[in-house]
Amino acid sequence: QVQLLESGGGLVQAGDSLRLSCQASGIAFSSYVTGWFRQAPEKEREFVAASTRSGTIVYYSDSVRGRFTISRDNAQNMVSLQMNSLNPEDTAVYFCAAVESTPDPRDARHYNYWGQGTQVTVTS
Repeated sequence: QVQLLESGGGLVQAGDSLRLSCQASGIAFSSYVTGWFRQAPEKEREFVAASTRSGTIVYYSDSVRGRFTISRDNAQNMVSLQMNSLNPEDTAVYFCAAVESTPDPRDARHYNYWGQGTQVTVTS
């Protein structure tokens, strides 16, 4: 069985930081591209960040670049998203996803494993 479990979400004030974690079981992240996506109310699912299998190549959306950092610990089978300088526009449900191979890590349609999501709420 494959399971991706997100944790670390919560309610914070603008300017605060949060660190999200995604723990995998049933697969080894070392063999998978991993990504973070988010969906805000009445908005489509949005790409946030992604990491190649070794973590040597990372991708960020324009809205989070410079504020968010994706990292992985393959030995722990975990991927993290450090979120700094949060603002209310970051409020969304954040999803962890994985796929063994993809021509575009930024495209949610290519991912076949997904977590249930964790809520991040940022107040002004």
